[in-house]
Amino acid sequence: MFEEIKESVRDILRPHARKITEINPNTLTLLGLLLSIVSAYFFMQRDLNMAGAFLLASGIFDALDGLVARENNRTTKFGGFLDSVCDRFADAVIIIGAMYAGLTQFYSIPFWLNGTLAIFGSLMVSYTRARAEAAGANASVGLGDRPVRMLIIILGAFLGKVNWSFLLVAVISFITVFQRIAFVRRVLK
Repeated sequence: MFEEIKESVRDILRPHARKITEINPNTLTLLGLLLSIVSAYFFMQRDLNMAGAFLLASGIFDALDGLVARENNRTTKFGGFLDSVCDRFADAVIIIGAMYAGLTQFYSIPFWLNGTLAIFGSLMVSYTRARAEAAGANASVGLGDRPVRMLIIILGAFLGKVNWSFLLVAVISFITVFQRIAFVRRVLK
């Protein structure tokens, strides 16, 4: 289901991506990171609607940068690397912003634990995929890839349930990590 949603968003953005020929895709990547930092600032200020709006805008840039590169034959290995690094920075800064404001508090679970598990899980999802690819396997399996995690946080911000969204991000991230480990074990056996 989520894959179908991602493809639908790409289909909507693809015609626009073809028209963006004057802007380097790496510039779009960096603008997406900047919007994530602004989102983190609004999380720190407890302005959840603005945090959600800037995170949504960041997600559009995150989808657009790769499309612009592919649709205009401007893909580079460095661009893929930069995108991945900026995504990890964005993941961390958003969660840290929410942690700073105490928005990750979940009943008796300390705010720092929920946020830390969300950061760690998010980073491990990316790491397991990268490590699998380095070992010769494609581990793009699991339900907790980055667009899904960001959508959960965006919805959490707009619904005022940020603590729940980060708990869900942590849970699905770890499920995804274990799904990827099991998948890679089968493929590389």
